Amino acid sequence: MKTSIRLDAAIKKLYNAFHNNTLHPECCTQCAVGNILDNKDSWKHLSDQHGALQLNYVGKVHQALGRTFNGYSPMELLHIEITFLKACGYTVPLYHKNKKPKNPTDKDVLFNGLSAVITYLCCLDGVSNIMDYTKLFEYKQDKTSFETAETIG
Repeated sequence: MKTSIRLDAAIKKLYNAFHNNTLHPECCTQCAVGNILDNKDSWKHLSDQHGALQLNYVGKVHQALGRTFNGYSPMELLHIEITFLKACGYTVPLYHKNKKPKNPTDKDVLFNGLSAVITYLCCLDGVSNIMDYTKLFEYKQDKTSFETAETIG
């Protein structure tokens, strides 16, 4: 499957962050977007709250000018982050009284977030979900194998 440069780069960064234990939902440099943007926190100035879907003035200016950050528009970045946070079990936007996972760095929690983000990134680029493992188990029923099984039994 042919994928875009931005998708390839994002998946590699997220994969490395997951396996190097540098993926953390509550840290703006180690969350999904923070990792995609090379562990920089400049993206947090696009919105007034972590996990909000509203661009602030700075975000709206960048969006209107067509600026991208490692290939992603400001609005796409906010969607990526919300996808990650929700799949990790957070209520967004982040607020100390809102629901959050007991252990945000638990591998199962992070894997759920990572899977949701990769699904969303594939959707953005219009490619099949690379996390969809069901194709690995697809098979054609072979009539001869059923006949063989019946004759043996």
